[in-house]
Amino acid sequence: MEPVSPSTSSTARIAAVSGLVFAVLFVAALVFVHRAPTLGDPDTTYAAFYADGGDQLFVAVGLYLVPFAGIAFLWHMTAMRDVLNTLTPTPSAMAHGLNLLAGIIFVTLLFAGTAAVGATAFGVYFGHAPVEDPATARALTAVGYGLVFVFAVRGAGMFALTTTTLLRNAGVLPKIPAVVAYLLAVFLLLAVTNNPIAVLVFPAWVVLVSVFLLRHARRVAAPSPGSLPDPTPDTTSPSLRSDPS
Repeated sequence: MEPVSPSTSSTARIAAVSGLVFAVLFVAALVFVHRAPTLGDPDTTYAAFYADGGDQLFVAVGLYLVPFAGIAFLWHMTAMRDVLNTLTPTPSAMAHGLNLLAGIIFVTLLFAGTAAVGATAFGVYFGHAPVEDPATARALTAVGYGLVFVFAVRGAGMFALTTTTLLRNAGVLPKIPAVVAYLLAVFLLLAVTNNPIAVLVFPAWVVLVSVFLLRHARRVAAPSPGSLPDPTPDTTSPSLRSDPS
């Protein structure tokens, strides 16, 4: 492993803080957007929801939070890749490339999926559009659920899997937390559900990784015993003061 520079500590801290910000914004956005009717709700629930403008505002707020969550994730991903490039200048080319592509896929499909789920509420509340037919709203919800739960979650799982491997190889993740991170990644890759609780697995993984990035930043910032100055004066060097004759 190459020696780390002082900038690695600040970069790891940026990666950790942006990851925690992403987790908070993502969970808040999910809570707001989930106020919209789900696929299992009857047509009467759809009609009542879009006839009453109260909860539509919360869905619209959730839509506005999603881009900020995505931006925070991009900061998290970019800073973490910078840390990995410093710790392992020659990482696995396959894992490093898949890490970048999977992160971009996750953010892109997250934006598209949440936009589809909240499109009707957004149009009714801000555009003063007439209340949509429940069938149209349900179709948009189905498209959004498919983009998020089928595709975006798989991208998140691949990102979590490759990043865990890279962080483990770089010595940032100890063995037991790495096993937990791998289990969360496998769940994201294999889970077949449209329950929003399943999506919370990814921010949980991000929080886990961010905690150890902060730990790594503190460890790098702390001076090593070998770097401390020796308090014992050097008595072997010649003195500039001449002895009195």
